[in-house]
Amino acid sequence: MMTPYEEDMARALAFQLPWDSLRGKNVLVTGATGLIGSCVVRMLLRRSDLDCQVCAAGRNRDRAEKVFQKERDDSRFHFLPFDVTDPIPSETTFHFIINAAGGANPRLYQTDPVGVMQANIMGVDRLLRYGVKHGLERFVYVSSGEVYGEGDGREFSEDYSGYVNPTTVRACYPSAKRAAETLCICYGAQYGFDVCIVRPSHVYGPQFTESDNRVYAQFIRNVLRGEDIVLKSTGEAFRSWTYAVDCASALLFVLLKGASGEAYNIANEESNVSIRTLAETVARLASRRVVFDIPADSSHGNTTPITRAVFSTRKLEALGWKPLFGLEEGLSHILQSVRL
Repeated sequence: MMTPYEEDMARALAFQLPWDSLRGKNVLVTGATGLIGSCVVRMLLRRSDLDCQVCAAGRNRDRAEKVFQKERDDSRFHFLPFDVTDPIPSETTFHFIINAAGGANPRLYQTDPVGVMQANIMGVDRLLRYGVKHGLERFVYVSSGEVYGEGDGREFSEDYSGYVNPTTVRACYPSAKRAAETLCICYGAQYGFDVCIVRPSHVYGPQFTESDNRVYAQFIRNVLRGEDIVLKSTGEAFRSWTYAVDCASALLFVLLKGASGEAYNIANEESNVSIRTLAETVARLASRRVVFDIPADSSHGNTTPITRAVFSTRKLEALGWKPLFGLEEGLSHILQSVRL
């Protein structure tokens, strides 16, 4: 029996893409047990007609076995345990590398900011150096909309460069992502292979861990435990949100159709909502409530200076991509899938 999440992946694979580019090729996906990477791995394996080998790389073998229970016996699936800051324990020619590793958990920005920077900058460098020596054809770097910084209220397009204060610990993530993007472009120019960059908005899906403190994951854990959602702020921060399946399909569009040296935003312009609206949607779907417990110290829980992050997706849509799942449908499918 397929979960709604798995049915969504099958639906997304109906897009017309030049899939033959992957036929018989080796694909490495780093950060493969994460929200985006795991969905990409699954979608690639569901195209069994391509006979491409999919290598899922991650640091935690136990988590990989849990995430890929249905895929691990597929002869085309391979798990490669390693940290992207370490040498790659392989001599395989990976024709395509999708780097989705990078420490996106906000808790890490406070507890391990050095590790966040190393995973992005050193990780990208190791993967691209490996690609130079082993016949890499295209590299796709999963960056972040955080490269746009605090913003000034405008819609983020790929040619916009916002403000990031580099002398704050919180800057470990956006600064590392910016540097890694430039490193990708430099490798492509110097060594003559294709590089593309994707900048996802806030992504939500069922593959989150108990330690994941992104707001959507906190809300879903709350309602699954039968709890109301407690907001520690008025929830006015405004974001673009994207369902993981839509994000993965967008990434595959860029992998197979994107222009080398270009960056592409990934978002669903119909899912631009405030944190409060997100909380209210999750609560309504689970028949719970949103309650407010705003502390006197207004700085409590303030982990980001970004109050509005809305993305333009015109550049991505020009490749033929479009999101298939609205916010309420995506959240509903997550709740149904994690309960099965």
